[in-house]
Amino acid sequence: MNLCDMNEIKALLARHGFHFSKSMGQNFLIQDWVPRDIAAASGAGPGVGVLEIGPGIGPLTRELSLLADRVTAVELDESLLPILDETLADRDNVTVIPGDIMRFDLDRVVDGEFPGLTPIVCANLPYNITTPVLTRLLECRRFASVTVMIQKEVAQRICAQPGTADYGAFSVLCQYYSKAEYLFDVPASCFLPAPKVTSAVIRMTAQQPPAQIEDEAFFFRVVRAAFAQRRKTLLNSLSAALNTGLSKEALAAALDACGLPQNVRGEKLGIPDFAALTKTLRSAQ
Repeated sequence: MNLCDMNEIKALLARHGFHFSKSMGQNFLIQDWVPRDIAAASGAGPGVGVLEIGPGIGPLTRELSLLADRVTAVELDESLLPILDETLADRDNVTVIPGDIMRFDLDRVVDGEFPGLTPIVCANLPYNITTPVLTRLLECRRFASVTVMIQKEVAQRICAQPGTADYGAFSVLCQYYSKAEYLFDVPASCFLPAPKVTSAVIRMTAQQPPAQIEDEAFFFRVVRAAFAQRRKTLLNSLSAALNTGLSKEALAAALDACGLPQNVRGEKLGIPDFAALTKTLRSAQ
């Protein structure tokens, strides 16, 4: 069965009485190069275990199972489970687990599903869960890489560099935990039903955070405050949103100590800049 052939997909879904759910952001692939290229870019191979989120009817799952030693797919929509039983019946290295990935203990999943293997993530993520899911996957620090197809706009934000319009707090978070690479676009015409936006595939390879960051929680407080009011200067944003008890004069002195202009905006700072500012602000408290 060709899981990217539109006629075969429609026959499969009709046979199981399946109906698309807008609330779950379901869009199935109808171009076979897409799952093949995503799987190839993911790093799946011998000695690797892949966690997939939202397998749908299984086209990416099959491609991953041809490369990796083991694939574990988590599917929220229970109506897709009998379809996956059919489409993945011949893939004995695939396990499908029903449930919500946001409710899973990721440490237990990795330890239970991928013993002795290098765990990675590869998924076609529904647009409506992209940010919380990626945040959890990165923060748990259990995966060597995360390769996902997501909305192009979000992919651009994740990979954005300081000083650009797309750069923001989520860019900093993703680049703190990983090296983010923008791989390729996937047009809306590659999906059934076709979404209203273009998708993109990115790969985030895990990396150690900067050594100079001693207080990770405070670092991200500073980052969030810096972008809380983008049109304001960094000084005014920190004064309004950081809530450390430091006066505006003390905040200005911290910027001076870090060699940052008084009129600089948060979007101009890279991770090393935020790290230095965090350390200075922490010392001033």
